Amino acid sequence: MQYSIYFTLVIVSFLASLTAYFQKDTPRYLRLFPLFLLVTIVVEIVSTWLTLHKKSAILLYNFFGSFEFLFYMYVVRENIRSPRVKKILFYTAWLFVLLVVINFLFIQRTVGFNSFTYALGCLIIAVICIYYFFELFQSTTSVSLIRQPAFWICAGLIFFYACSFPVYALLNFLKEAPDIIKKNFGVILLLLNVLLYSSFTIAFLCRLRVRNSTS
Repeated sequence: MQYSIYFTLVIVSFLASLTAYFQKDTPRYLRLFPLFLLVTIVVEIVSTWLTLHKKSAILLYNFFGSFEFLFYMYVVRENIRSPRVKKILFYTAWLFVLLVVINFLFIQRTVGFNSFTYALGCLIIAVICIYYFFELFQSTTSVSLIRQPAFWICAGLIFFYACSFPVYALLNFLKEAPDIIKKNFGVILLLLNVLLYSSFTIAFLCRLRVRNSTS
């Protein structure tokens, strides 16, 4: 049931993201979002297939999770004005890739969920989203936040990763936990995903303008 709700949210967000191709002056990062969400859908389908065939999907999620962080870094970077911070974020992304490889080959490897990589990714996303909001609220230009896609995306990202970090950090230790604890963690993750993909959906639709018909 929980997975069905989550998967439906991703589908809805993907369909909403397609509106980016029908709007003028759509930023490049918004045009890439449908492709990213399509990859997300494919990963979830493959994961379901693996689970049904009694195979582990941990390795798939480890790879996709790293790709996910890199994409979000790119999205936030596209909305940061400071050239210096953009440059720092560029090198941070490459350093993240290096640490992912090191963790995969020498530390946590393929034994379980790569919690070290996830923790680092959470920290990076949280920091750059905070900086985005700092720039946004320091701006002297008046803008309507409800019509800013980046505002909704960053709001969803910072809330999701700040709250999900402790959950995923304990993922490797939940295998032997009582079923009630696993169920509660599942509900928490579902709620976080609802907020994340709802914020994405709003981000794609907030630029649409509805024309009022006059009689």
